[in-house]
Amino acid sequence: MALAPGPPAALLLGVLGLVVGSFANVVIYRVPAGRSIVRPGSACPKCGASIRARDNVPIVSWLFLRGRCRDCKAPIPVRYPLVEALVGGLFAGMGLRFGLSWTAGAEAVLAAGLVALGFIDLDHMLLPRKVVYTTLALVGALLLAGAAASGDWHRLLIAAACGAVAWTLFFAINYVSPRALGFGDVRLALLIGLGLGWVGWAYAFLGFVVAAVLGSVVGVSLMAAGRASRRTPVPFGTFLAAGAMLSALAGSPVVNWYLGQLHA
Repeated sequence: MALAPGPPAALLLGVLGLVVGSFANVVIYRVPAGRSIVRPGSACPKCGASIRARDNVPIVSWLFLRGRCRDCKAPIPVRYPLVEALVGGLFAGMGLRFGLSWTAGAEAVLAAGLVALGFIDLDHMLLPRKVVYTTLALVGALLLAGAAASGDWHRLLIAAACGAVAWTLFFAINYVSPRALGFGDVRLALLIGLGLGWVGWAYAFLGFVVAAVLGSVVGVSLMAAGRASRRTPVPFGTFLAAGAMLSALAGSPVVNWYLGQLHA
């Protein structure tokens, strides 16, 4: 399971990501409603017509159908192809950053789970345990396989420590002020700490800092525009997901500068 970082790895993972993005749409739509993600097959929510295989190709089918159901012509939200493109882009980014490797696999699974969780939290202020724990189990299994393949158990230990520290800090905040931070965010912190901690503890730290900055900027902007108050609930899981992905894919310059300062 190895291919050097670069366009070939990005292409392979990007195509896979488009397919995974299509599945992520199912998770985003069905899990909050308590529905199975396996059965029944995809169907138009307006007329109930089953989605044909040729109409289920990521992005391409939406463009070919001009964003409308083939049977009843009801509009298909543009968010569906956007989610597919987002997951495909994140997977491609993992290929460019990590090649085709156990690390890329773990970070790609983390990305898919975070996209689903981020949109669910944005829509419902909810971070379903099923999605968090399933993603956690898959990421953990891939990291364990990566450590076994490379013999780099110290790296796995650091990842586990980052997850434990993040969970402990978020648990403490939730314990002191449950209104400020829901327990779903506590579970999510464990997942992000583990996933980013494998890349390096500084990436995990940066991911949480970026999430806090993003949440603060958006919150202050909404209050300034009169669209929110200090008591308005914020889908912090969405910002945690965004911060984690920004750190994993674009955090190297900041992390390298920060580590350089520590060693100066």
